Amino acid sequence: MEPSFLLAKLFTLVLSLFVAYLAYHGYRRNDQTPMLYVSGGFVFIGAGAICEGLIYHVFGTTIASAALVQAVIVSSGMVLILLSLTK
Repeated sequence: MEPSFLLAKLFTLVLSLFVAYLAYHGYRRNDQTPMLYVSGGFVFIGAGAICEGLIYHVFGTTIASAALVQAVIVSSGMVLILLSLTK
């Protein structure tokens, strides 16, 4: 795996987890449930950012099936964020 690719994925994970932390902190401070959904959404998006490569290399699946799992995880995060906007 190319180091620049790995660095970009790691940066995306760290950034999404930082946003999730800030959203969770906002939830705790203001007791606003939508912020909890935003926090969970960004955790899923961050996990989705790195899971494709991990699934592909660790479990030896095809790149298409690993991409499908990634799409489901990222989509779940987007649904949580969408729920936060509708509450």
